[in-house]
Amino acid sequence: MTDVSVIVVSYNTSELTIRGLTTLLGTPSTASYEVIVVDNASSDGSADAIEAALPQVRVVRLPRNVGFGRAVNAGATHATGDYLMLLNPDAEPVGDVIGAFLSYASANPAPRVYVGRTLDVHGADDGRSIYALPTLWGYFCFATGLSTLFRRSALLNPEELPDRPRDVPGPVPAGSGCLLLIDRALFTALGGFTADYFMYSEDIDLSQRATAAGATPTLVPEAKVLHVNGASSTSVNKRIMVLRGKTTYLRLRWSPTRARAGRALLLTGIALRAAASRLTGRAPYWRDVWSHRTTWLPGWPAPDTASPTGENTPTAAPAVPTRQL
Repeated sequence: MTDVSVIVVSYNTSELTIRGLTTLLGTPSTASYEVIVVDNASSDGSADAIEAALPQVRVVRLPRNVGFGRAVNAGATHATGDYLMLLNPDAEPVGDVIGAFLSYASANPAPRVYVGRTLDVHGADDGRSIYALPTLWGYFCFATGLSTLFRRSALLNPEELPDRPRDVPGPVPAGSGCLLLIDRALFTALGGFTADYFMYSEDIDLSQRATAAGATPTLVPEAKVLHVNGASSTSVNKRIMVLRGKTTYLRLRWSPTRARAGRALLLTGIALRAAASRLTGRAPYWRDVWSHRTTWLPGWPAPDTASPTGENTPTAAPAVPTRQL
């Protein structure tokens, strides 16, 4: 049996996907693995290019763009590994990332969910592979600008866990889907990623549900990738998608009263940044994000329950369905 099934979701990122997978496949590994690329109906010929360049990779072609989580769910139906490893198409492995994950998981099987590290182009940890679960306090800090002014403060910027060393293994509240290993049996038992999300926060949601099921998301520092952050996204579009993911999480996981408070704090935070942008002339993207608040405030639309894959069409189709941090 295969140890690990690597799942990559591709959308108009053929060059990045081929480069990252070439590095992965060219690095000797202590683990046995297969690679599954799920192509989200790319318009740049990604599926054909990947098949031609990497014939050992299985390419699953979706007839329409279903977003990140649902594409992973589709790829998981073809997986044979004991574990699923999610890898961003714009992430380039550093060393034997599969072996690093599997070695730690074999010695520590109880966590069942394992998170890697994402590095910037200089090889430094970018601080974006682990997160705290959302809280009203965290959103208050965002609404007042405290989390931006004091990013290194664990008290005032709790979401990014600035005081959590990235080179020390151990439990974390939630991990990014950019580089994540999960027991396939657990992924199946959880029903995979929640279909309500098109992009963003689906990994936070998965971490929360896995923890509720008895798993312990755990950081594995030896599993690392270089992440070309935002390689194919625009600043405004990405922020709108991130906010849609956040408000979808509030809708699904918080009580109605708490969710309303969370949305109000997010709205306040964006209004504050948009107002500051008007006064200073800087960061004009916040004004655009504010102007699109009726799009992101409700979150992603509920999935089509008549569709076996939970497909739906977002009210404002994102231009960048590649997982970005």
